[in-house]
Amino acid sequence: MVASTHWLASAAAMAVLEDGGNAFDGAVAAGFVLQLVEPHLNGPGGEVPVVFTPANGNPRVLSGQGVAPAGATIDHYTGLGLELVPGSGLLAATVPGAWDGWLTLLRDYGTKSLREVLDRAIGYARDGFPLIERAVHTISLVQDLFRDHWPSSAEQWMPGGVLPAPGGRFRNPKLADTWERLLAAAEAAGSDREAQIEAARRAWSQGFVAEQVDEFCRTAFRDDSGRDHAGVLTGADLAGWEASYEDALIVDFDEWSLVKAGAWTQGPVLAQQLRLLEGYDLSYVDGKPTAETIHLAVEAAKLAFADREAWYGDVPDVPLETLVSRAYADERRKLISDTASLELRPGSPNGREPLLPQHIRRGAANVPHEVAGAIGEPTVERTGATRGDTVHVDVVDRWGNMVSATPSGGWLQSSPTIPSLGFCLGSRAQMFWLDEDLPNSLAPGKRPRITLSPSMALRNGEAALAFGTPGGDQQDQWQLGFWLAHRAGLNLQQAIDSPMWHSNAFPSSFYPRAWTPGELVIESRAGVDVLAALRERGHQVVDAGEWTLGRMSAVARDSADGLLRAAANARGAQGYAAGR
Repeated sequence: MVASTHWLASAAAMAVLEDGGNAFDGAVAAGFVLQLVEPHLNGPGGEVPVVFTPANGNPRVLSGQGVAPAGATIDHYTGLGLELVPGSGLLAATVPGAWDGWLTLLRDYGTKSLREVLDRAIGYARDGFPLIERAVHTISLVQDLFRDHWPSSAEQWMPGGVLPAPGGRFRNPKLADTWERLLAAAEAAGSDREAQIEAARRAWSQGFVAEQVDEFCRTAFRDDSGRDHAGVLTGADLAGWEASYEDALIVDFDEWSLVKAGAWTQGPVLAQQLRLLEGYDLSYVDGKPTAETIHLAVEAAKLAFADREAWYGDVPDVPLETLVSRAYADERRKLISDTASLELRPGSPNGREPLLPQHIRRGAANVPHEVAGAIGEPTVERTGATRGDTVHVDVVDRWGNMVSATPSGGWLQSSPTIPSLGFCLGSRAQMFWLDEDLPNSLAPGKRPRITLSPSMALRNGEAALAFGTPGGDQQDQWQLGFWLAHRAGLNLQQAIDSPMWHSNAFPSSFYPRAWTPGELVIESRAGVDVLAALRERGHQVVDAGEWTLGRMSAVARDSADGLLRAAANARGAQGYAAGR
């Protein structure tokens, strides 16, 4: 079974599975197609975290998140007069991690050759694919930026100076050329599958891709600071980094265990929310959450995300064991009352005092969020800044391999297209702070604390469920809603379709790092009475419409009989689940 955020990606993964490939082969094939068909949400210059469990093995995490360049120092950025890392342009680039991440997973756990998993993406890039309406809308928002400051992006995304037609055939021949050059380098290494993959990795990080990235980053381009800046990313940065594996965070909840990546992602906030909610009666009536369930979930989210701001980062001393413990949750739960909190209240795990960035402490950017687009996609500014979104894919095969991946970054609007390569770099460095001595302070060789948050669950110790959603800061709130609904007895599709909500009461991970205390965005299908009850409790309720929030997908495996299941998001009529 496979479920993803785009039907062509699901079809590509399914084709590989039908051809005898395993879940890892399928996920990689889907990942490359997603880079092409949802270009406003991810691309080759982005990153990918993966949570996976091999058949009869233990859960693992693959970090395909690149690090800050050697030249990315706080002094360099503040010396340019910046208080925040810009949300678009070359200064926001980290080392592109998706290529090496996907190839590392394919090498170690897949069975197919690079050509077999890349061919479909190359075919769509060369021959064309239907460009979805939301991608065209994104291009329309940034068309003046492209024309005035990013001419290579204008040439690629507005051929002849004209916006592409929604649903029309769109091609990216330059990206097809890049992929074919990488394949040629792979196959020149001989017939051995692993040798080919290693050669393709080198061609990216030490060959023509690194050379072109280095050259391009020396030119200054406009970013959303309103000024032109060159990048600091170099070919040496690409050559010095590779994807890596690490142990997963596994948190037990009775017969179920939640599997997440560590605190270099926001993933542990889902475990923290679930810990805080233990012991409450979180009921669903006719497939919909009650006002009490939503209120408690939102208040738990505020506490968990406040801890994210104070404690999470790519540093060794995150008190993660305490943050997800029952004893810590018991203390923090006392802060939850019958009314909506309007404060940001990080805790003090192990007696340590929380330290927040100056930007947060002085209440900067305390401005309303815009409600997300028609299918819960990102708010895109005309400067190219994006308040976060991505894609997602889940795959499970007949042998019991299970994969959950949330690729992102390298959005078409994030930085100028590198014309010789057909893709642009990412902007993930915007998630760093320019304050010293914080867990998420900018530093060379460090991963930003990302919002990307694939999920897996074990049941009685065996991989049973893989799930996730795009959505920036909302990912682990929408996943919470899915988890609660599924545990309340709804099947996968019913849990995905159940009304979603999220809080904007903590700082966004995206430039300009805005937040609105008390704001609760919710789908109107929750019911007029539920929305009214939440307002009575002090929530600033924003009615987001009927089907607007979240793009969840999920796959499941029943260890008792081996039966596989999958479900995809109905919002936007774009996600797709398939299987046999």
